[in-house]
Amino acid sequence: MRYAMVIDTLKCVGCSDCVVACQTENNVPLGYCRDWVTETVDGAYPNVELELKSERCNHCDNAPCVRCCPTGASHIVEGGIVLVTDDECIGCGACIESCPYDARYQHPEGGYVDKCTFCHHRLEKGQNPACVEVCPTKCMYFGDLDDPTSEVSELLKTRKHKVLAPEAGTSPNVYYLIK
Repeated sequence: MRYAMVIDTLKCVGCSDCVVACQTENNVPLGYCRDWVTETVDGAYPNVELELKSERCNHCDNAPCVRCCPTGASHIVEGGIVLVTDDECIGCGACIESCPYDARYQHPEGGYVDKCTFCHHRLEKGQNPACVEVCPTKCMYFGDLDDPTSEVSELLKTRKHKVLAPEAGTSPNVYYLIK
């Protein structure tokens, strides 16, 4: 099993419901976030294109944050989910610096590093991540990439897609459907 998230950039309206759901579900401190919405404008008037997309930890197969963690607090669990064990993290920030997606932050109260977990606690109950559940345009999909019949596998077979920072060589598991 290898979990992946697929986000349809043609359906995303930039409402940030995913961000609020994540903050609420995971008790993220005010002023911090585990996911965020970006806006990219390309072209010149009158041929301008706008891309909105929800970003987060990419739960990479080749995760530099895991390799550089001196305590093993950053680790990969079943399904390829990258997690941080709070009480093992010394807050050194090596993982923050190594992440090409700027997906980690120092928790202001606990001193440990925090990030998206794909709502691992919800997955254990058979539920989707909170961000996927609340998306009003249903632009977010979640599932098992190793299952060729899963919705995420089917979408990646039939739609043009991209990943962020492919040059980083991290083999990310968040994909963006385009055009």
